[in-house]
Amino acid sequence: MELEEKHKYGEPRKYDANFKGPIQNRGCTDIVCCILFVIAILGYIAVGILAWSQGDPRKVIYPTDSRGQFCGQAGTPLANKPLLFYFNIMKCASPMVLLEFQCPTTQMCVEKCPEKFMTLVKAYTNNNDFAYYKNFCKEGVTNTMGIPQILSLGLCPAMLTPSRPFTRRCFPALGLKGGVVTVGNNSHFDDGSGNMRDAKDLMDGVKNATLVIEARQVVMKIFEDYTQSWYWILIGLVIAMLTSLLFIVLLRFLAGIMVWIMIVLVILVVGYGIFHCYMEYAALKGEAGANVTLQDLGFQTDFAVYLQIRQTWLAFMIILAIVEVIIILLLIFLRKRILIAIALIKEASRAVAHVMSSLFYPLFTFVLLAMVIAYWAVTAVFLSTSNEPIYKVFNETACDHSRTTCDPANYSTSIEKAQCPDSQCLFAFYGGETPYHKYLIGLQFYNVFLFFWCANFVTALGQMTLAGAFASYYWATVKPDDMPAFPVFSSLGRSLRYHTGTLAFGSLILSIVQIIRVLLEYLDHKLKGAQNKFTKFLLCCLKCCFWCLEKIIKFLNRNAYIMVAIYGKSFCTSARDAFLLLMRNMIRVAVLDKVTDFLLFLGKLLIVGLVGIFAFFFFSGRVKAFENTAPHLNYYWVPILTVVVGSYLIAHGFFSVYAMCVDTLFLCFLEDLERNDGSAERPYLMPESLRKVLNKKNKPAS
Repeated sequence: MELEEKHKYGEPRKYDANFKGPIQNRGCTDIVCCILFVIAILGYIAVGILAWSQGDPRKVIYPTDSRGQFCGQAGTPLANKPLLFYFNIMKCASPMVLLEFQCPTTQMCVEKCPEKFMTLVKAYTNNNDFAYYKNFCKEGVTNTMGIPQILSLGLCPAMLTPSRPFTRRCFPALGLKGGVVTVGNNSHFDDGSGNMRDAKDLMDGVKNATLVIEARQVVMKIFEDYTQSWYWILIGLVIAMLTSLLFIVLLRFLAGIMVWIMIVLVILVVGYGIFHCYMEYAALKGEAGANVTLQDLGFQTDFAVYLQIRQTWLAFMIILAIVEVIIILLLIFLRKRILIAIALIKEASRAVAHVMSSLFYPLFTFVLLAMVIAYWAVTAVFLSTSNEPIYKVFNETACDHSRTTCDPANYSTSIEKAQCPDSQCLFAFYGGETPYHKYLIGLQFYNVFLFFWCANFVTALGQMTLAGAFASYYWATVKPDDMPAFPVFSSLGRSLRYHTGTLAFGSLILSIVQIIRVLLEYLDHKLKGAQNKFTKFLLCCLKCCFWCLEKIIKFLNRNAYIMVAIYGKSFCTSARDAFLLLMRNMIRVAVLDKVTDFLLFLGKLLIVGLVGIFAFFFFSGRVKAFENTAPHLNYYWVPILTVVVGSYLIAHGFFSVYAMCVDTLFLCFLEDLERNDGSAERPYLMPESLRKVLNKKNKPAS
């Protein structure tokens, strides 16, 4: 019955006396996809050149006035005028601002923001005041012009209010005095028409910036914390790197002991986290305000407030307790398979020791990924800023030409101005009607898709390179004599020379699924306010299905690349062979390969936990020995979180080599069981430790 089940998933590998590991005499695979990938890369370069020739990042850096000119740009007449001034900030309270991202009022570049209250009527009567007032007027204003003429031509604002610069824009200097909103220490102001208005009326004009202001304050504090703690963060990351290296070296010589120590330490570290959370939770009992719920507290820019609430520590404690229980249950159910996993990790340690250059290969992958990300980001910025300035008609009264495009050069003599005397032709946004601008969204989509494709290609190249290097180790009869002198470089050369098309094929399939997931997220975001329950359920199901599909494709691709590295066949053939081999050994895959992955994950968790605990006690000042050494910070969790995330990435970089080694050796181990039977003619190539665990023996030659 078991034999029939195996034949259902293809014929097992036959013994081949000439097979000595990765085949050297191989040909190019998936040539069509290779050509397609090269054409796509050339098109990507063309899109980048087109974007760089049309784009202008200054549109992101500098604010733009009503004429579409950049404030504060060096080498222009506005170089000394870096700030944007709004003639009437209260018009920014219009709902149209949220739709068009443009205030329906004149905007001009100024050297500095207004510092005092002043109306045009009062300033006109005093030469000194009027001279100051003209700093916030358009060119062409003279003392001989009357106030009605100045206002009708829109040359000056009707009033000035004390303002402060924020994101290079002048916003009213609002404050609170005795619970009353004030501007310039006054609760009322003259709007320039002889009417006294409350200062709170200005709040509607700037309320869209309040969240940005709070976020800016948080960002500035975080940036300040980084400037104070960057040196210690680097030390923490170096400690994480040294710990990872030490861990891998110890695995080489003490794999069995290290795995059990790692398991015990992970349980202890998580257990200490539960204990610490409980102590903090108990210490806050009876403290004023400690029983406030997170829902009642809402969002606070000072994140330290959350640590003064009992519910925060209770949530941390529950999460850690769940993690602890899951780890213990998994260890109980998988205790018998851990011995086989330890034997596999021991062999992986020996393989890494013979191919030490593999530990540094993730640095090469990191450099390539950094180049891909940088090219995508720069191209995206240039594409998003390659539009032309569009001007539209803005008016206060009813007008048939409202929000239509216009030309500011001759607007004063146009039909629109004649029919709508109080209207203005103002800069609205960046756009365009040329074929390039019409297909700009398509170019952005192409930029994102090629980013996914190139990033997945780089990752796939790393997987195939390491797989080829470790496969040459496993199938070598005499190690390291039968191995290439430089296994990693030999495997990298084979992958690029013969299998660029295969790498492109696998990464293309994965990229298509990822771009569909991005489109689903975009669609969900756009329909969030208007979707019904059925639409919400359908989108949720689609996102879940494509998430699962992405995980499955990543698993299949990874094993397909291993088979390509060994046999040099095409992607589809290799994916089929890998899938059938795994299906013929389904039980071993389920309980052995995944157990090994789980143990390696515990190793990463241990390194992150140890470094994270050290960072917590150092930066929080909980240990008296570090009180004078640790920097004084606004948010001590900023360097802690940075060290924790950085430590995980460093540990993941080292352990990803181990994970690829284990997966490669595992597939080779399965093929070894099918190819050989332990006889003198067909001995197993697996190490003796693994043979003992599996009750397999090599029979001595008679």
